[in-house]
Parts: sequence; structure tokens; C-alpha cells
Amino acid sequence: MKIFNTLTRQKEEFVPIEEGKVKMYACGPTVYNYIHIGNARPICVFDTLRRFLEYIGYDVTFVQNFTDIDDKLIKRANEEGTTVPEVAARFIKEYEKDAKGLNVREATIHPKATETMDKIIEIVKELVDNGYAYESNGDVYFRTKKFADYGKLSHMPIEDLDQGNRIDVSEQKEDYLDFALWKAAKPGEPYWESPWGKGRPGWHIECTAMIQKHLGDTIDIHCGGQDLIFPHHENEIAQSECCTGKEYAHYWMHNGFINVDHRKMSKSLGNFFTTREVADKFGYEPIKFMMLQSHYRSPINYSLDVIEQCKSALERLYTCRDNLDFAIKNAVSETTYEDKEFMAKVDGHKAKFIEVMEDDLNTADAIAAIFELVKDINTFIASPRSKEALEYAAKIFDELTDVLGILYNRKDTSLDKEIEEMIEKRQAARKARDFKTADAIRDELTARGVVLEDTPQGVKWRIEK
Repeated sequence: MKIFNTLTRQKEEFVPIEEGKVKMYACGPTVYNYIHIGNARPICVFDTLRRFLEYIGYDVTFVQNFTDIDDKLIKRANEEGTTVPEVAARFIKEYEKDAKGLNVREATIHPKATETMDKIIEIVKELVDNGYAYESNGDVYFRTKKFADYGKLSHMPIEDLDQGNRIDVSEQKEDYLDFALWKAAKPGEPYWESPWGKGRPGWHIECTAMIQKHLGDTIDIHCGGQDLIFPHHENEIAQSECCTGKEYAHYWMHNGFINVDHRKMSKSLGNFFTTREVADKFGYEPIKFMMLQSHYRSPINYSLDVIEQCKSALERLYTCRDNLDFAIKNAVSETTYEDKEFMAKVDGHKAKFIEVMEDDLNTADAIAAIFELVKDINTFIASPRSKEALEYAAKIFDELTDVLGILYNRKDTSLDKEIEEMIEKRQAARKARDFKTADAIRDELTARGVVLEDTPQGVKWRIEK
């Protein structure tokens, strides 16, 4: 597999530290509010990366954190007259609801900053003791210019880094580029005891501590949104490599931004949407599909047209899969040469899917490969076919869509059984010329949104959505 490594700005062959195993970390949400659709993209993309790595045989340990102590949480707790732990617990549950709606699997470990405090303090103390950090009025700052490779991820020389994006400027710092590892507690704030007094961690240090605690000094893949490259991931590298003397992560993967109607999403423009708001209107699955229909490093444009196109594409996939089920029920027993040829075509689509996914997680081309499979399935099932060939097509179809984490809202099979029993009763009533009963059953099915269709293979049904 090849991965575009932000660190080297080129595609590289993926070689894990330990053969057959992958240690992977993704920056998770700060749990003070609902996740917005921009947050949803890395959650979906890197869940898909994990799924694919497991599909091709790797044992993946995937860690995704929750930032549960931060200025934003403190502000929200003060506004609501509640506590930071209560705010964090509430929005972790809301995150879990959205993640489940997007069919994102739970991480192997979901650590919290507040549960990693001993490790955070241990790392900060080591950096201070080794001269890489210093205390100033209860705050502890990292000496950025003491790390010779600072800027290697963002590819910006240190002299070009100014007071811009998300750099905290303070008179307490020796240099404006120095960043906080530990913050002295203000009155009324949550705090932890430390060698520098009561305080709490800075934002960047928590990820380093969680990685060291759960994955070790060096990991295979570190991933997140493009907005985290500088300063967050840059600062993670600096503090981590100064602490351990080892490379922090071998591969860095970053997803592109999401625009809304071709404009940057922002509250000031009034085009800011939470994942929950979009899901309430369109469902979660079209959001998931939208995140994967473009290459993860490319920007995505969210609009009503785009989400409707995603809904239509999913309908095509669901229809194909339902038609496969119907064909399997009406399959013939003998496997012919045509069936064998078709199964070879199915293998070809699977091979193409794997090929493009191994090329830097190209989900856009992977979806195209699935639709090529759909095209061949639809042609093939126009006539009665062997059960072996049809079940094989269904197996591969399910495998590939599961890697992408889509088609997870298939209809309840218990409902299938009930409706099919009603259809059988209707057919029996028609044969007995009991048209009154047959019409009554059809009326009941129609009222439940079930549309019947007569085909050469028998009566087919679907639920109108």
C-alpha cells in the first residue's frame, strides 16, 4: 500500500514498524459541542483507512482521543452553570450517537485527557529537566527554537513562522513561538496538582501523552484534518521527539477541508452546519457517502445538490443489493460457463477496488469500482442464474461496501419474512379466485408502502421511501 506522507510530501510504500501490525492515532473531538460536518470528514475517512487495513490483513490498534479539558469546555460550563465533566460527558454521548449514525466503529481505545494526567505531567517534567521547556508564573512553555527540525511537517522554515494562526502570544514567553505545555489554573477553573502548582495541560501535550501511554514512543500512522498540521501536529512532533529522541510517527495523513456552496464554512457566513443538523434532514448515510466520494486529500463541496446526488447513488446500490437477494431466492442449481465467467468479472472488480484503495486510500475510484460491479450484476441477473454465482456476487458486494462502511441500513429481514408471507397468501387467494382476499392483502401492503411488481421470476416487492 502507498500513502501520501505529509512529512515528505510524496507517496511512500507503507511499511509498518512491526510486520502485520499497525499503530494508528487520530486526533478526536474537543467535546464541548456537537461535531460539525468538517469534523465528520476525518472521522469517516480514517475509520475507512482502519477498515481497509484490517481487510487486507493488518492487526490495527486505533487510538482516537477525547479532549475533555479545554478553554472551550470551561467557557461552556460557565455559560450553562454546570461543570466541565458534565459538559464533556454529555457531548461524548452526542459524538457517539453521530459516530454510530455514520457507521463509524469505536476506536480500539478512546482515551481522555483527564485520564492521562500523570503521563502528561511526567512528559512535561522531563522536557523541563532536559532544558526543552521552562516554567513562567505557573505556566510551562516549550522552547520551540531549541528543536532544530521545527517546521518539518508544515514545510515552513522557522524564520517564516510568525504570530499567525493559533499561536498564543504572551509576555511570559521567552519567544513568541514557544507554546504552552502546562497552564496555571485561573480562579474557578478545574486544576490538577503539579510540580509547577495547580494547573491543567495545554492542548498539544495531551496527544503526545496518550500516544506514549497506549502506543509507545513511535507509531506508524498519525492522522487528522489539514487544519491540524500547524501548529498542533508540528508541536506534537517537537515535544515528543525532544522527550524520547525517537521519530514520533512514520506516516502523516491529513484530509482536505469541506466548503459549503463553494465557500469556506464559518459561523460568520451563516453556512455552518453540525452533522446532526444535516442528518436530521437527509440521514447520516448520505453524509458518509459524501465524505468518501472524493479523494480524502481533496476539498469537498457540500450543497443540497451534492447531498441529493449522494442519496440517489446510495439508492442505486441498495436496489442492486435487493435485486441480488431476489435473484438468489429464484436461482437455479446448475452453475454454467456463463456463471463462471461472471464470477471472474466479480473478482476483477474486487481486484480493482483493492488496487485503488492501496493507492493512498482512493475511495473515489473504489466507489467507481463498486458501481462497475453493480452494472455487471444488473445485466447478469436479468435472466435466472446459478445460486453459486449470485451468492458469490453478494458476498463480494457486501465485503467492498463494508470496507467503505456504507449500505448499513438494509431493511429488517423479519419484515421481509412477514411481507413475503402476505404475498404468498395473496398469490394463493388469487389462484383460488378469492379476489376479495387478494385485493385486501394488496391494499394492506400498499398502505404500508410496499409496492408489488410482477416479474418472470415471480412477485417482487420494495418499500417506497
